[in-house]
Amino acid sequence: MTTFVLIAQVIVSVLLVVLVVLQTQSSGAGSVFGSDTSVYRTRRGLEKTLYQATIAVSVIFIAISMIAVLITG
Repeated sequence: MTTFVLIAQVIVSVLLVVLVVLQTQSSGAGSVFGSDTSVYRTRRGLEKTLYQATIAVSVIFIAISMIAVLITG
């Protein structure tokens, strides 16, 4: 059981890193040229999906981490 939880934790952590890297930054190349990024934008389409998936995977990662601590402790 412990091995399964640890493998799941590694897989979820890699997925979380990939999701964070894939998220687009609103201050991309535009900040190099001095554009103002203080305007509020709403997330739409793929950006919104990546944002929501990142939140869901991070909650799953925290839950698996707590389970791993309870099993091994």
